[in-house]
Amino acid sequence: MSFTQDLQWRLEAIAFAGLTGFLRLLGVERASALGGWLLKTLGPRTGTHRTVTRNLRIAFPDMPREEREALAIAAWEQTGRTFAETPLLDRITIESGRLEVVGMERLHTIRDSGRPVVFVSGHLACFETMSAVILASGVPCQITYRAANNPYVDAQIRKARARYGVKLFAPKGGDGARELLAGMARGESVALMNDQKFSEGPEVTFFGQPVNAAPGPSRLALRFGTVLQPMSVVRLPGVRFRVTVYEPIEPERTDDRQADIARGVQAITSFIEARVREHPVDWFWVHKRWPDRVYASLDSAPASVERR
Repeated sequence: MSFTQDLQWRLEAIAFAGLTGFLRLLGVERASALGGWLLKTLGPRTGTHRTVTRNLRIAFPDMPREEREALAIAAWEQTGRTFAETPLLDRITIESGRLEVVGMERLHTIRDSGRPVVFVSGHLACFETMSAVILASGVPCQITYRAANNPYVDAQIRKARARYGVKLFAPKGGDGARELLAGMARGESVALMNDQKFSEGPEVTFFGQPVNAAPGPSRLALRFGTVLQPMSVVRLPGVRFRVTVYEPIEPERTDDRQADIARGVQAITSFIEARVREHPVDWFWVHKRWPDRVYASLDSAPASVERR
């Protein structure tokens, strides 16, 4: 690492720490409102807004344009709120009254069984609240995430999550995979997001279009003879959230392992699609979820096919 790169990272980390401190001084309500206002105002002016609107056209082709445009603006606000709330997650807890849980008994059953499961979900609302619920239930779990490129910022993120009991784990390469396997062998569950582009994954269907999704959760569930445990979260008024623990998905086990994995990936993807359809404003629309050919097809479609 060069001196220039290290200096840049350190300066970014100082700025990140300053922003975190400022948001914590504001408190949950004001920080959330500020983040929502900023992205509602600035997001539509960025190049990423085109990704948001194209994603909404793919997912909801029959929705009138005006309705999709309003949804895009509302989604920017929700995304801004989520980013601003992240440094204050230790104040968004069951004890604070900002977090309610539906299906906590399912988590207690997992805890009491001593049998690991594979938690699956997507980037919905303030998605990290699901981690807090899992750990509050007493289920030992490895919460996986993508480490920040800046190691100093990443250290701050880990420290912040530790305030509410979450130990983050960023599996990377063969060593990371072995750690995940060792943890599950010890009876620790694992929590994975499964709603972002993964070019090497099996092709499944999402909102009627092909996508590639990570096979990791299904592989782990099949390897350890356990279930996929879906969860979701929705935003409620007053910077409050409802986390729901659903019926587990039992992966089908046949002599065709690759087909079993693909079916598991589709089951997870279908679950996430259902949650997005229920509360589309809560999903993270800013990333390119579909392969390039889907976007190319969308761009080549005549404008007259859109409802106005």
